[in-house]
Amino acid sequence: MTSKPPVHLRQPNPDNPRVQRTRARILAVARELLPEVGLTGLTYALLAERAGVTRQTLYRHWPTRAALLCDLTLQGPDLGYPEPGPDVRAVATAWLVSLRAGITDPATRTAALAMAAHADHDPDSAQALQHIVVDRHAALNELLEPSGLTITPEQYTLLYGPLLARLFFDRAEASDDFIDATVAQWLTTVDADER
Repeated sequence: MTSKPPVHLRQPNPDNPRVQRTRARILAVARELLPEVGLTGLTYALLAERAGVTRQTLYRHWPTRAALLCDLTLQGPDLGYPEPGPDVRAVATAWLVSLRAGITDPATRTAALAMAAHADHDPDSAQALQHIVVDRHAALNELLEPSGLTITPEQYTLLYGPLLARLFFDRAEASDDFIDATVAQWLTTVDADER
């Protein structure tokens, strides 16, 4: 007979509705707190107090701060997710518009920038960023399925890279015209790769 690990070492069951509600509540509180207190102010002690859970609960769900920031980034507010479709240009454009909307959310923006800032010296942050890229690449390929196109990781980077550079490095607006130009340029690269 196998024994169960002690309660403090058990992983939450993600299929349990109670676990899902707890995670959602904690992420909502973290999303509110992060812009208010900043990354250094978002401690597990404060988050546990405000969310009405124990720190142990937080560590069971997110053993590292990078894991919490990753989920904050991936599970941001619903700002209009694209629909699958056969028109590659329309799907890619909708994808970038959705990404732009997500990055304008203060908590998502802070979380993404924090992981990027720490990735060079924190393996957990580097791994979290990689997880986000792989997850979003797979999600875009699902949206592109009706078109018959499957893009490579490099093609994915060429699509989202200009938008992130515009928002984070240029500190400028990524207008609809900018997104249209980005998609048009990206399509020439994808078309050349397909030949």
